[in-house]
Amino acid sequence: MSFNIALSGLNAVSDQLGTISNNIANAGTTGFKSSRTNFGSVYADSQALGVEVLGKTQSISQNGTLVATGRTLDLAISGGGFFTTKGTNGEQAYTRAGVFNTDKDNYLVSAAGHRLQGYPIDAAGTLQTGAIGDLQVQTANLPAKATDSLKFIANLDADQEVPGVTPMDPANVDSYNFTYTSKVYDSVGREHAVTQYFVKTAENTWDVHYQAGGATQTANLQFGTDGQLVAGHDQAFTFNPPGANPITMAIDYSGTSQYGSDFVVTSNRANGYTAGEQTGLAVEKDGRVFATYSNGQRMVQGQLVLANFVNLQGLRNESGTMWTATEESGAPLMDIPGAGQNGSIASGSLENSNVDLTRELVGLMESQRNYQANTKVLSTDKELAQLLFNAI
Repeated sequence: MSFNIALSGLNAVSDQLGTISNNIANAGTTGFKSSRTNFGSVYADSQALGVEVLGKTQSISQNGTLVATGRTLDLAISGGGFFTTKGTNGEQAYTRAGVFNTDKDNYLVSAAGHRLQGYPIDAAGTLQTGAIGDLQVQTANLPAKATDSLKFIANLDADQEVPGVTPMDPANVDSYNFTYTSKVYDSVGREHAVTQYFVKTAENTWDVHYQAGGATQTANLQFGTDGQLVAGHDQAFTFNPPGANPITMAIDYSGTSQYGSDFVVTSNRANGYTAGEQTGLAVEKDGRVFATYSNGQRMVQGQLVLANFVNLQGLRNESGTMWTATEESGAPLMDIPGAGQNGSIASGSLENSNVDLTRELVGLMESQRNYQANTKVLSTDKELAQLLFNAI
């Protein structure tokens, strides 16, 4: 009986040594989760029969430290959740190993070749938040966009006098109080200058003269006794650049004031841009993937989603870094990074293995002693049996 008990101990410890050695071997594997062998005693009624391996438990909920790599498509999750990927067989798998690349068709894929899942975009570049699919990066250059709006906020000095020279002449600085030039773009991406000349016409009343491409236009701004703009918030200016479509700009003066202080421009934001070539990718904390362009613009390419589970231990371990859902784990709870129990995305970082080498080495020494002890039981049992046979 003692022989069989010791043999069961040797088998159990051998299994434990395999688990510990696998943990140590994967101490440097990105996104790896360490395992532990669980033992249970075996009895027949009150008779001890030894030990058996009940199973292995992975420390799935224990995250590893994040290490910076500087590579854009190296992604780590700061908190809970799993990256969702789909294999060539259509089966979804979940991982914390965030080493991603683009394949020949510009899909975002894991190191195993599985496609990263998230909210894709439609032909207009709008996120399709209702359906989860493969994330693909568009490689086309960004066409030029004509300016159609300008947000302009400034303070016009209330202490200014009405100019004594009329009409307003850009060549005569005595015919206007202030001037400011904004950069805009036409439909083929060429840059143009729109100049505004501010002329005080009476108390709390100003004219704005626009000039661009030979076109001129005048608007009126009126302020209340509290210095706030009360009329003329929304204006429009149209001019015809050569070889391009007419530019019609909506100019928003909301927030512009008239106080007894210097002329200061606090906002001069015109949309529109020249054409640009794609220069790279960027991933935000909320999982949105952007393509960046040489003209300083960026366009969203999709938004990755994270999966979470009611019972993490119910996941089926496909490898030390990849899992699939089971009935015990429950269906995946899908949401964007930062929502619910999901952590945020750290681009340019990877999650290290959560293996504690010190603990594993201590466990290795304990297993070795247990193995030696069971071996000693076997040799002692053999000696006792030999003595018994000799006595007979």
